[in-house]
Amino acid sequence: MKAFLILEDGTIFTGAHIGANKEIISEIVFNTSMSGYLEVLTDPSYAGQAVCMTYPLIGNYGVCRLDAESRQAWPDGFIVRELSRIASNFRKDITIQTFLEEQGIPGIAGIDTRALTKILREKGTMNGMITTNEKFDLDEILPELKKYTTGNVVEKVTCPSKYEIKGGSGKKVALLDLGAKNNIALSLARRGCDITVYPAFTKAEEMIADGPDGIMLSNGPGDPKECVGIIAEIKKLYNTDIPIFAICLGHQLMALATGADTYKMKYGHRGGNHPVKDLETGRVYISSQNHGYVVDMDKLDPKIAVPAFINVNDGTNEGLSYTGKNIFTVQYHPEACPGPQDSGYLFDRFIKMMEVGKNA
Repeated sequence: MKAFLILEDGTIFTGAHIGANKEIISEIVFNTSMSGYLEVLTDPSYAGQAVCMTYPLIGNYGVCRLDAESRQAWPDGFIVRELSRIASNFRKDITIQTFLEEQGIPGIAGIDTRALTKILREKGTMNGMITTNEKFDLDEILPELKKYTTGNVVEKVTCPSKYEIKGGSGKKVALLDLGAKNNIALSLARRGCDITVYPAFTKAEEMIADGPDGIMLSNGPGDPKECVGIIAEIKKLYNTDIPIFAICLGHQLMALATGADTYKMKYGHRGGNHPVKDLETGRVYISSQNHGYVVDMDKLDPKIAVPAFINVNDGTNEGLSYTGKNIFTVQYHPEACPGPQDSGYLFDRFIKMMEVGKNA
């Protein structure tokens, strides 16, 4: 069956339909990872977006459900150059085509994904439609595309209720689930931590009353400025002496809660090969990233926070160290699923910070 990808600038790509049989309008973004497509599909940070994979062949090792990063797939749509219908992997459960159908995600294959990526790089992220309707009316569709926004998608992806993950006899960590990937909690559990996961809209007082040794603010989707209520609660957490480690959306929300600003990037950082520089040591790490918004370094108050990491490619902020506080935040993903393991040491840094705070 034919499928069409229509961008808000009027560009039309024609390919073959894959996945679920439905029509969607979404924000079109691209990911440069060569593998890890299941982890991409199950990353809650993609809620409200359709993902174009720049690597030309996707699906050749199938889908192993154990590798999923959350309870379901989140993107609105999936865009590939070639979808492998045959999966060769002793661990696989199903093919990616079956997975897309099962998860209700429509997609398009057989288009020039490099041309699409170049358009998004040159013109910036834009909205688009995936449809199988060959009689589409462009004059009707374009105004609808321009109106689309992702909205407050955090409430869609967060856990419905509080739950615990036992890691051992180590530190007690409160994890605020803004759209957390599974490997964040697992990275803490592997280090002996007991984790209590809280829904995104939990009041700060409840988390504080449970007596955690440290607080983790997770990744998540959407425009951070939409999370007004969550920002107010994070401000209360900032005002405690509890050590805090935040990544991705959590990093942005902590910045907003303390008077800084964020802005939308032209096309964002999404992939497993982004170099970030530690400003204290000068060392460069290769990181996994998935974000379309960034903290504005020009509007940072050094009395509150200073840049700790920057992106080597474009100089944008990749992390903050909070002045006089046991708080540090990063824009990238130290749990790295998919991606390099360079930044896993940040979890160890968080645990050490909790130990120092406990003994202070």
